[in-house]
Amino acid sequence: MKKTIGMFAHVDAGKTTLAEQLLYMTDTIQERGRVDHQSAFLDRHDIEKERGITVFVDQATMQFNGSTYYLIDTPGHVDFSPEMERAIQVMDAAVVVISAVEGVEGHTETVWQLLRKHGVPTFLFINKIDREGADVARVFAEIRSELTEDVCMITGEDVLHEGVMQSSLIEAIAERDEKLLELYMEQGVEVCQWLDTMTAMIRKGQLFACFSGSALQYVGVSHFLHQLDLLTVTDYDAGVDFAGRVYKIRHDEQGARLTYIKAMGGTLRVRDEMTYFAGTETITEKVTHIRLINGGRVTNVDQVHAGDLFVVTGISSAAAGDGLGTLSGRTVYELVPTLKSKVQFESSIHPKDMLREFRLLDAEDPSLSVQWDEHAQAIHIHVMGIIQLEVLERIVFERFGYRITFGEPEILYKETITEAVVGCGHFEPLKHYAEVHLRLEPGERNSGIVFANTCHPDVLPVNYQHLVAQHVGERDHHGLLTGSPITDIKITLLKGRAHNKHTHGGDFREATYRALRQGLEKAANMLLEPYYHFKVKVDAEYIGRLMSDLTQAKANFEPPETAGNKVTVTGSAPVSTMMNYSMELAAYTKGRGAISLVYGGYGGCHNEAEVIERKGYDKNADPEYSSSSIFCAKGSGYAVPWDEADRHMHV
Repeated sequence: MKKTIGMFAHVDAGKTTLAEQLLYMTDTIQERGRVDHQSAFLDRHDIEKERGITVFVDQATMQFNGSTYYLIDTPGHVDFSPEMERAIQVMDAAVVVISAVEGVEGHTETVWQLLRKHGVPTFLFINKIDREGADVARVFAEIRSELTEDVCMITGEDVLHEGVMQSSLIEAIAERDEKLLELYMEQGVEVCQWLDTMTAMIRKGQLFACFSGSALQYVGVSHFLHQLDLLTVTDYDAGVDFAGRVYKIRHDEQGARLTYIKAMGGTLRVRDEMTYFAGTETITEKVTHIRLINGGRVTNVDQVHAGDLFVVTGISSAAAGDGLGTLSGRTVYELVPTLKSKVQFESSIHPKDMLREFRLLDAEDPSLSVQWDEHAQAIHIHVMGIIQLEVLERIVFERFGYRITFGEPEILYKETITEAVVGCGHFEPLKHYAEVHLRLEPGERNSGIVFANTCHPDVLPVNYQHLVAQHVGERDHHGLLTGSPITDIKITLLKGRAHNKHTHGGDFREATYRALRQGLEKAANMLLEPYYHFKVKVDAEYIGRLMSDLTQAKANFEPPETAGNKVTVTGSAPVSTMMNYSMELAAYTKGRGAISLVYGGYGGCHNEAEVIERKGYDKNADPEYSSSSIFCAKGSGYAVPWDEADRHMHV
C-alpha cells in the first residue's frame, strides 16, 4: 500500500524533529538529524538550516509494515503557507504537530482549515511533553474548543493492532454512530468492528485521532507510527489510464523544468506522452525522465504507478494544481498574498534579464504573481510577509547571482461594484468587427469573478461566445478607483455581434474589455482591502490596552472571554492596521501575549478616500483599457465616449 503523509505545524512545534524520528525508526536514515544542529534530513537548504525553519516543501520515502510512505514536510511559517497549500492536494493523510507548551497557535488554525477544506484525514500529535510548562490535558481541551470536538485521545494503553482499546476510546467512537452505540449499550462489539469503524470515520473526517509524546526524546513516536499505519488506508488503481496531479515546480542547475507529480491512477513510463490543459490549449508532450526523490537522493526509474510521488522532465507548461492524463481541472488555492513589493536592483542589470529570472520563480511559486510594468520598466511581486522577501533576496543571489532588495510592501487592494449595470463594447476599425454586451452585478464577497452566459447562438455564434468567456477570465481587470483588480462581480454575456468577413482574432478581446470598462463607468464602485481573522490572548491586566488598540485598528470583535487570568478576544480587522501588531503585543505584554492572524478575505476599505488619493490613479490614462468604443464610417474608425456609445450599438 502507498500512502502520502503530510507533516504540519506552527513554527517550533517540533514537526521536523518528529519527521526525523519516523525516518530513523524505519531505517530510512542512519542518524537522527536535528533542526538546532542544522542536520535535519528534510531541511536541506542553507536558508532553512540558518533560520531553523522549513521554507520549502520537501519529501522523503520510508518503508514500514509492508507499505511505502511518502513523507512531505511543509513550512510552518505563515509567509510560506502557499507552498504548504500546494502540497495538501496530493496527501492521503496529515499529521498536525502541536506543542504541549504553546498549544494551538495561529498557523495551526490556518493548517486545520485548509485540511478540512480539502478533506484530508488528519491526526494530531501533542509534542514536547518533556518540556517545562507542558500540559497535555490543557492542549487537548484547546483542540476540542478551537479545532474540533470530534477528537479522541489514543494513549499508550490503546494498542489497536493487538485488539486493546480503552473504554473511553470505544465510547468516543460509539457516540458518533447510533447503531454502534445501541449495540455497545446492549451487548458490546468485537474489537475488529470498532477498529474498522474508527478507520472509516477518520477517512471521512468524522473523527480525529490524537497522540502525545516527545519527538526529541523519542517518547510515544513508535506507538504513534504503529497506530498511524493501522488507521490509514488507500486504494489506488494501477490498472486504469494514467491520471496525475502536479503539486510543485522546480528547475535544476541547468534550468530544466522539474514537474513534481502524484500519480492518482494508472502507470506512467519514460517516453509516454502526457496530455494536459494550459489555459485553453491542450498540450501533449513526451516524458523524458522519471525520478524518485528521497530528501537529497535522486533515483532514475523507468516507470511509476498509482500512489507514487515522482518528478518528470519533458513537461514544459503544466503548473501546480494542474490535472494530467485523465485527471482534468486545476486546483483553486485559498491562501493569497495581501502585500505587493517592487523588485529593486542595480541599473547595470537589464530589467528584462531580471524579469526572466523572476518568471522562473513565478512558475515555482504562482502566488508571487510576477507583474511587469512596461511603462515604468519595473517588476512587482505579491508576497505574504517580510520574511518571504528576505528569503527571496537570498534565493535570487544564490541561484542567479543578482543582489536585489525590495521596496516597502504595500497592501493589495481590490475593487468591486455595488449595483447592476449593462456595459457595451464595440470595436470596428477598418476591416475589423466585434460587439459585446455584458451585465455586471455585485457578487458575494470573496467570490471572485463569476461568468455566466444567456446569449442565444442565433444572436452570436457559440465560438465567439467562448471567446468572450476566455477574455473575461484571462487576466485581472482594472477598477476605476485605484487601478486595482476587480473582484466579486458576476459578469453575464447578454448578446453580441460578429461579421462574417471582417471579424478577426483579437476583435472580441477589444470589444469585451471595452464593454467591461464601460460597465464600470456606469456603476458605483467600491474599494476593498484584505482582512485578518484574529485571536489575541493576554493576561487580564492588559485587556484595557488591547481593547484600545483594536478599536484604533478599526477592528470588529466579540466580547472578551475570560479563563482564569487569561482573556481572549476574537474578531476581524484590516491587514493594513494589524500586520505589525504582533511585535507591539510582544513588547507591552513582555512576550506573554499570543496572537493568531489568519487571512479572512476582502471587505470594504476602512479609509477608502485616503487610499484613493494616495494612489492617484488616473483612469483616463490607463493604456491597457479604454471605455470608448470604436465605430466605422466612410472607411475609417472613430472613437465614441462611453457615455454616448449605447445609442451607436448595432444590437
